[in-house]
Amino acid sequence: MDAFTIEIGKIAPFMTANIDTDVIMPKQFLKGIDRNGLDKGVFFDQRFLLSGEPNPEFVLNKPQWIGARFLAVGANFGCGSSREHAVWGLKQLGVRALIGTTFAGIFYDNCQRNGLLVIELDEKLMTQFGEHVASGEIQEIEIDLLRQKIKLTAKNEINFELDPMRKEALMQGLDAIGSTLQRTEAIKSFEKQHLMNNPWLG
Repeated sequence: MDAFTIEIGKIAPFMTANIDTDVIMPKQFLKGIDRNGLDKGVFFDQRFLLSGEPNPEFVLNKPQWIGARFLAVGANFGCGSSREHAVWGLKQLGVRALIGTTFAGIFYDNCQRNGLLVIELDEKLMTQFGEHVASGEIQEIEIDLLRQKIKLTAKNEINFELDPMRKEALMQGLDAIGSTLQRTEAIKSFEKQHLMNNPWLG
């Protein structure tokens, strides 16, 4: 999993509320036995016309937002079914962070486990931020995970909160297994002490 420290790139507006995982990754892309090619499935029904050509009206196909590394998203993003493919596809597409007000719980956890940063801002701030992104006033941002800041300009930054354990895992590029393995000695010590206190378990 790629570590996240400081990332710089374009940010695109996708501010519609209640975008579910069926929209992010349609069901026809869940048939494979591996994760290859999931980037094509992301927002497939919106990104492509029936002819298979890119839809010029879709935000991520517009010149100013092609290759966006960040998305400013609407409330309750990632609701619906708990398909991890949605997160895998977003990462394959090059998305490194999602910024919004609220996210569906399972989707939020899937993002964490796969190295996709999720930033939650309060509604008023997110509304203003989203408007600036949509208008083109903000086109590129820097996210500094260590300092927990979104840098908009040299003098304009937004602070954000993040659970310390999630932050540590993202900065070190660790999934749940990797985070657990870092605590191997503590786990072994606990097991040993627990068996000493409860010998009948052995």
